[in-house]
Amino acid sequence: MPYVSVFGVDHYYEWLTEGETGPNGIKPIMVFIHGWGGSCRYWRSTARSLSSQFDCLLYDMRGFGQSRIKTNDREAVLARGYELDTFADDLAELLNALEIDRIWLNSHSTGASVAALFLNQYGDRVNQAILTCNGIFEYDKKAFEAFYTFGGYVVRFRPAWLSRIPLAPRVFMARFLSRPIPSAERKAFLQDYLSADGDIALGTIYTAVSKRATEIMPAAFKAIAVPTLLVSGEYDQITPAKLGKQAAVLNPEMIKYVEIKNTGHFPMLEAPQIYLEEVNNFLNVA
Repeated sequence: MPYVSVFGVDHYYEWLTEGETGPNGIKPIMVFIHGWGGSCRYWRSTARSLSSQFDCLLYDMRGFGQSRIKTNDREAVLARGYELDTFADDLAELLNALEIDRIWLNSHSTGASVAALFLNQYGDRVNQAILTCNGIFEYDKKAFEAFYTFGGYVVRFRPAWLSRIPLAPRVFMARFLSRPIPSAERKAFLQDYLSADGDIALGTIYTAVSKRATEIMPAAFKAIAVPTLLVSGEYDQITPAKLGKQAAVLNPEMIKYVEIKNTGHFPMLEAPQIYLEEVNNFLNVA
């Protein structure tokens, strides 16, 4: 399996290209960023559908999927902290290591927050961007503290045997979805959640939903200078569509907003054809 070392962590990555022959140096490159608790593998079906136009690069963020932190490196890696802009730096360094200059960027959920910050810091490397199921929210001390308490429990209680319960993937994914997705996708996401690094998973909960995030993310959306598509799921319970609308109106010249009906937090899996149609329309006219 291919890995590249980024700030002390071996980052897993994979190419999905037409004919599965690897990047040819001719097609443009689209990079995919997954969300919290997941891995790059839930992007594979979308990437395959776009592989006639792009060489698609998928990777697992630090501490998620197969980008695991080695015991000997843990102290130094965790000392970098869990702020999302450090994950944007990770992506920049990964691109440097793979000698990739300019990209198209597709991202989801917490990964879309990383993408928005990447557009601020490294926007000169991006031609167009897609942010899926993301937005801005207001600080609510009591609600955030309750979320941290719940999040801490969710991260700490992750017994391996949970994946062996037949209905566990369906129950686990129920809050994320409005339409059904393939059983294999549900199982994969539960496995990714169970294997995520505990320190990184908990740390990113505190940074992604924080007072600082409510302060920096509106500014990040306003500062985007790259043509960007922001996609929301109509019935998304994790990042409600209204939060995406609020982000898009901050920068109407650069951000096009689309809401996909009857979908939840994974519109690319719940309504793949509609999602791809919206993405292709954007790519062709932006």
